[in-house]
Amino acid sequence: MKFFWLSLFLILSLLFFSYPCFAFDLRALHEEADRTSSAEALARTARSKNSPDAWYVLGLTYLNEHKDDLARSAFGRVHSMNPASVAGRWGEAEVLRRKHQLRESEKILHDIIVQSPQFSPAYITLAYIKFTNTDYAIAVSLAKKVIAQGKENVDINNYTRAYLIVAGSRGMLAHYGGPIAKVTQGTRVFSMLKKAESFQPFSSGVYFGLGSFYFLAPFFVGGNIDIAAEYFIKAITADPLFADSYARLAQVYKLKNDTVRYHDLIKKALDIDPGNELALDVQSGRCSFICP
Repeated sequence: MKFFWLSLFLILSLLFFSYPCFAFDLRALHEEADRTSSAEALARTARSKNSPDAWYVLGLTYLNEHKDDLARSAFGRVHSMNPASVAGRWGEAEVLRRKHQLRESEKILHDIIVQSPQFSPAYITLAYIKFTNTDYAIAVSLAKKVIAQGKENVDINNYTRAYLIVAGSRGMLAHYGGPIAKVTQGTRVFSMLKKAESFQPFSSGVYFGLGSFYFLAPFFVGGNIDIAAEYFIKAITADPLFADSYARLAQVYKLKNDTVRYHDLIKKALDIDPGNELALDVQSGRCSFICP
């Protein structure tokens, strides 16, 4: 009987404490994935088939390489090995967001945040969804929760993304707001972008953010479509599968009356991501995300 209770205690301990151990290494796992190719990560799973950490890193590398279906499979393995962990479920939610299944993704993310309020990737994914749905104030609030956790507690990619989301959302609030919003929101955009640049100067997201600033800002506060084009080209060079960069660069060429390049770039964006919200918005002329 004594052995039974001891065994039960050990099993319950594993169930209840497995996720906090995983969460403790979250920052390290994300940063490991950022310097690892999917081929290298896959080889590690062959050596550590029963390691949720190894499969989580593999899923992250697949996300970095835009191999979303493979990422989904890897995160599924994480969840099956450790159902108590929110990490595998977040991976599923991020893949759903990339596949434009925003409602399904959002439901999972809300559950994750309730269960694990310090799980920073969930706030970033949810903030992107809110931005896509033009809920810019909520996007700012969610991203600021990640910033508030501190750089020492969040992986550098997600910490940088938090600043980019705040900058982009404030830019939208300034554009659609009145004179007060243009001052309170618009004047803080560039400083947030430069902060993000200080963390990851060669990030495609940072290039895209700076390009968007120079493209969308009025000329009297620094707007310049030629500088914008340079940044969008840098973003595409850094990540050739970043569809948003093609969509914004297409807008630059439209302003320059180069309709051939405009159509080529919109087509490229939609070839990469047929559901890309920005490219579809530009193509349709709705211009919810601004057409100068």
